[in-house]
Amino acid sequence: MSAQLPRLLLRGVRDLGLHPWAQVFTLTAVTMVSLLAGLFMLLLYNVDQELLRNRGQLQVQVFWAPGTDMDAVRAQWTGLKDTPGLKDLRLFTPDQALEDLAGALGEIGDFSWLKGGNPLPASALVSLSLPKGEDPRAWTRDRIAALKALPGVDKVHYNPLQMELARGWMDLSKTVVWPVIGFLGLVVALVVGNTMKLNLVSRRDEVEILYLVGAKPWFIRCPLLAGGAVQGLAGGLLSLILLKVVQEAVKNSLNFPPLFLRVDFLPLEQAGLLLGSVALVAVLSSWVAVRG
Repeated sequence: MSAQLPRLLLRGVRDLGLHPWAQVFTLTAVTMVSLLAGLFMLLLYNVDQELLRNRGQLQVQVFWAPGTDMDAVRAQWTGLKDTPGLKDLRLFTPDQALEDLAGALGEIGDFSWLKGGNPLPASALVSLSLPKGEDPRAWTRDRIAALKALPGVDKVHYNPLQMELARGWMDLSKTVVWPVIGFLGLVVALVVGNTMKLNLVSRRDEVEILYLVGAKPWFIRCPLLAGGAVQGLAGGLLSLILLKVVQEAVKNSLNFPPLFLRVDFLPLEQAGLLLGSVALVAVLSSWVAVRG
């Protein structure tokens, strides 16, 4: 068997040309249903990336007590730069905070009379990104506790809704999105499976003749499985090409203020997963069809 296997697999690929129209229809069906699955994955990936990029982060305002020694505060600012998940860090001395306040108030923001008696404290605006796989509530609680524990810190302000949105998306992914993906995968398997089985109807006479002359089951199935694998890979590749065309057409359609949403293509691992899944379903469908 091992000596004949390469020849049988090659014959299965070559036999695809015996019934060209049946192969074209099969390839079209596999490509279209794979494209549908790819579009859903593309939507899910970009929504997930956008939420984690713009919502899955925590902005914290840290205020030191008025009159705290600035040398000690600056030493803590240096330590803040090593905070896990740090995305951005904006630091304000009391004088800088007063200048920003005056600039925001415009003409009425004349605080020159406060020189030498500035009541504003030193402060920092810390932006932290949620690490992948972390629980938003526990992670937020730990980060806030660490900031409050800094010597001289008087107040720590943050908006808890920022992380609740990220947690809500994670909960939605677990309870709704992944079951939908599973259902879509089942639909893909059924459509591809039935398509492959209908395609093999055109070769039923050939299979029956081989059985009548005493051919072994593996001798009959290997070429058919090879043909199914090639059709699955071809359909998956064509769907990825079409998906890329769609992504290029719409990638900047929402990239304008105030949305600034850019549609990115699937990462390599997800594209490979789609291609491999379609090929595997095609092989399994061919196996079931031959056994039937």
